[in-house]
Amino acid sequence: MHLFERFNRLFPVWAVLLAVVAAWQPQLFTGLAGSIKTLLVVIMFAMGLTLSKADFARVVKSPAPIAVGVALQFLIMPVAALAISRLLGLSDALTIGMVLVGATAGGTSSNVMTWLAGGRVALSVSMTMVSTLLSVVATPLLTLLLVGKSVDVPVAGMLTSIAQLVVVPILVGVIVNHWLGDRIARIEPALASLAMLAIVVIIAIVVALNAGRLATLGPIVALAVIAHNAVGLAGGYGLARALRFDERTARTIAFEVGLQNSGLAVALANQFFTATSALPGALFSVWHNVSGSLLAGAWKRRPAEDEPSPALQSR
Repeated sequence: MHLFERFNRLFPVWAVLLAVVAAWQPQLFTGLAGSIKTLLVVIMFAMGLTLSKADFARVVKSPAPIAVGVALQFLIMPVAALAISRLLGLSDALTIGMVLVGATAGGTSSNVMTWLAGGRVALSVSMTMVSTLLSVVATPLLTLLLVGKSVDVPVAGMLTSIAQLVVVPILVGVIVNHWLGDRIARIEPALASLAMLAIVVIIAIVVALNAGRLATLGPIVALAVIAHNAVGLAGGYGLARALRFDERTARTIAFEVGLQNSGLAVALANQFFTATSALPGALFSVWHNVSGSLLAGAWKRRPAEDEPSPALQSR
């Protein structure tokens, strides 16, 4: 398993590398455009395989930090996405892409970065799980609320699509975990590698589909994505500390708010809007893993002094 763990730690490198290859030789990936939804199902199924009944029980035992983290997730990120898009004068297509990124749930990367930073992994998993399930309704409604006046937002179609792409594969994964939990625990690093590989391929496909527009759109979208991610990380951490959560919990909430399920944003943009709308999600997938890794490394070098709370033990 050491091979898989080393591969997982270098995820930002693989993401950047394949994105560069896709921009240079887009024909290698454009034919895979129809595979984006399938790849997302693989990611969600892999996440479901790592969830057990104990993860669901933790939601009941420590609801306060989970509720705060999820609330900040769906308040800070969608509003910040729209504000940054307006400030930078992005087109309607790119604004939709930004808002979709902001309106999705926390990404599985938040769980990895929390672990690397010495945060509360069980809390991170619980927040990701809850926000993912809520995203079935929250993502289409937030998108409608924020950009519905400028574009037609197919709420019913998005509801159905998210249920199929997210909830069903996660639930199937949880059921399989119930019966084969011990065996799955032994291959978790390999499952993480599979999910990360799927994310990297999604990034490459979207970059390839936008290869002709990267020279003009790339820099401004990259600036928007970096600002969006920074607002999420800083806002999640700052507000968690303001609400008197301990340092480890605040770090965990920061990752949950700042690191999005941008793969879902890409799939929705590609299905219901345009390839250009998928570009912010693809760049966010690259950048939030780079920024998350850097922040996790910095926090790992400054361990939190807070004593662990019994209700928030990380697994």
